[in-house]
Parts: sequence; C-alpha cells; structure tokens
Amino acid sequence: MVDPSVAIFGPLDTLVAPYLEYAILALAVLNFVSRRIAHAQHVTQAADGPEALSRHWFHSFTTWGLVITTLYYLTLHHHAGMVLSVLVLGVFFADFFEFEARKVEARDGRSLERPKGALVAATFMLLYVAYLSLFFVVKPLWTQVV
Repeated sequence: MVDPSVAIFGPLDTLVAPYLEYAILALAVLNFVSRRIAHAQHVTQAADGPEALSRHWFHSFTTWGLVITTLYYLTLHHHAGMVLSVLVLGVFFADFFEFEARKVEARDGRSLERPKGALVAATFMLLYVAYLSLFFVVKPLWTQVV
C-alpha cells in the first residue's frame, strides 16, 4: 500500500497501487502473445517484399503499455520500479532493433528468424514481474529460509 503522505498522483495512487503489479504481469504475458502474433505477421509480410514489413499494433500497444505502467510503478516503489523499468526499457530497445533486423533479413531475401534477443529480455522481465506480483505464493517458504 502506498503511504498517502508521499503519493505523487494523489487518490490515483491509492486506488491503482494494489493492482498495478498484476496489471504489469498481465501486460507482460500479453506481450509474449503479441510477440508471437507480430512474428507470424512479419513472416507473411516478408513474402510481399521488404517494404511490406510493418509493426503490429497489438505488440506496440503492449510494449508501450508496459513502459508507461512501469514508469508509473517507479513512482510507487522506487527500488523494484527502477529494476523493472530497466528491464522493460531493455525489452523496448531490443524490440526496436529486432524489428530492424527483420527488415534487413527481408531485404537480403533470407528467412526471418525469431527475435531471440528480445525474447531473452522479455523472459527476464516476465520472471521479475512474476516475482513481484506472485511472491505471496512462495512467501511462507521464503520466510522459513531467509
């Protein structure tokens, strides 16, 4: 729960803060789904030529949603928010460069590879978000050990 004396966005922090980690987790899972859909679209677009490749709207939505919600999360929980923001921005930049790499592959006439770098970055991001939002599942065992 957010301390009301340090709430930057006032009542919004009090209403949204308890559910924000779950919203980020949902966006992270949706980002993997959208990544699969976008890659399938890129493969079909590559057959039409290198200039036909375009970013998928759903993948752009989930990526930008992750960036915005994570930066908001940074205002609520500084340490976890900073770590998560770095991971999400890493996914954002990896997606940007992976898309450019797909365009180069299409121009060279090669088959399109999966965006491996972005998948690794997104996996680390998903694991950290799952740790933040689902910690209550392992908390009883964790407190016995640590």
